[in-house]
Amino acid sequence: MNPILHKIGTIFIPVSDIQKARDWYCDLFDLSTKGEILFDHLYVIPLEGTNLVLDSNIYSKDNIIQTPLFHLNTHDIHQAYSYMTQHDIEVITPIEHEHWFNFKDLDGNVIMVCKC
Repeated sequence: MNPILHKIGTIFIPVSDIQKARDWYCDLFDLSTKGEILFDHLYVIPLEGTNLVLDSNIYSKDNIIQTPLFHLNTHDIHQAYSYMTQHDIEVITPIEHEHWFNFKDLDGNVIMVCKC
């Protein structure tokens, strides 16, 4: 029997400033920033399913995510795109195939939003 589960536990995102990143991601998801920053470099963004862990210890310009490693789900791609632009988030692609677009976080990590 294979001991590796068919489940992703968490996704780490390299960030340069843990407090600024916490505030930015919590604002993106409309979450409270009251959670604890762990060990002075980790912050868990609690999501449904797989969580995001912001980590300032792994940050370097070489570790910035240039190609999306995951996507955030939406039911309405146009509303999601509008939300990003209204919140001055750097959207780097138009909506492609009426299905997805990419944006950057404060450090330039590229993340995708996809209609599911």
